[in-house]
Amino acid sequence: MPGVGNRPMRLFIAKLLRDIKAASAVEYALICALIVLAMIAGLNAVAGKTITMWDNVSETVTESSS
Repeated sequence: MPGVGNRPMRLFIAKLLRDIKAASAVEYALICALIVLAMIAGLNAVAGKTITMWDNVSETVTESSS
């Protein structure tokens, strides 16, 4: 019987699509993904400034010790 192996998966997906809790879980997952993306973007912006600051500190220490 072709497609017998796919039947349980189809039933699972159909049940998942009808389940309200699953829809809420997907919404929460999307919200979490957006928060993580915002955090990554913010950290990238801060990282560049922080690296520049520490480079300046390193140069100042090197120059004053010479």
